[in-house]
Amino acid sequence: MMGVPNTTAVTEFLLAGLTDNSDLKHILFTFFLVIYTLTLFQNMGLIVLISSNSQLHTPMYSFLCHLSLLDICYSSSVSIRMLMDFVSDKRSISVAGCGFQMFSYAGFGGTECFLLAAMSYDRFVAICHPLSYLQMMSKQTVVILLVLCYLGGFLNAVVETCFSLLHLDFCEPRPHIHHFYCDVIALIVISCGDTRLNQLILFSFVGFIELSSLLVILVSYLYIIISVVRIRSSTGRKKAFSTCASHLTVVTLFYGTIIFMYLRPSTAYSPEQDKVIAVFFTIIIPFLNPLIYSLRNRDVKTSAKKLGVSLKKMGSFAVL
Repeated sequence: MMGVPNTTAVTEFLLAGLTDNSDLKHILFTFFLVIYTLTLFQNMGLIVLISSNSQLHTPMYSFLCHLSLLDICYSSSVSIRMLMDFVSDKRSISVAGCGFQMFSYAGFGGTECFLLAAMSYDRFVAICHPLSYLQMMSKQTVVILLVLCYLGGFLNAVVETCFSLLHLDFCEPRPHIHHFYCDVIALIVISCGDTRLNQLILFSFVGFIELSSLLVILVSYLYIIISVVRIRSSTGRKKAFSTCASHLTVVTLFYGTIIFMYLRPSTAYSPEQDKVIAVFFTIIIPFLNPLIYSLRNRDVKTSAKKLGVSLKKMGSFAVL
């Protein structure tokens, strides 16, 4: 009979960071600082652009506005701590700090899953039921969908945080996390207790969130494809597909990464591989999202030009 491992109270966690190479640290710090800064400016710019243009006060752009807000919060929950670790030799993080990072990361990430599903439903209504669009996607409906997205996302955060920090045992007072942030999988891997129940609950809950929201997206786009194929005009078909292209690109990037990261057994965990995937998921995708929507969206580009002209005129009057 195997003995039960001696567990101890955790005082803090030690993060491995992205690299121990001092020369590479400076390069990575500069690179990720530029990426994070651009992420903030791009997403804030999109929020300001949508908020300041009454023509963009539609359900689709309301969802896009919240997507930009989530990308800012989601990226910040990981990027700020990572940037601090590049310039500091102290990589310790308190239990409370670890819990807050995990809660915010899981909460904003889970909310984004549901939001992408809500956005796909919006596109389904717009293309398949255009005459009833304003009725089906009223302001009240949009508010309800947004509230449900945030509630579902942060319920996910509560479950992940509780079953990671409160129901895992560690054999050292300062466990070493083989990651650059407090990730639930990384914590399960270094736990010295029986983690089967934790894995079952976490993977079942996370799996339900990911797969249920993905199912909504797939069903919505199945109906969209059927409707678009029935359009006789090639111009009409092209226009219908173009309204979904940006969203489909974002969905593919987001869900492809998250499924690979979380819907697999902990035995397949590889610290170095997961760091690379996590960088793409938490830092690169929030940077790319506003670019994807801006470059492929005629309304956004037109509004940006109008806003630019207005700002130039204001500047000219200020000089006069």
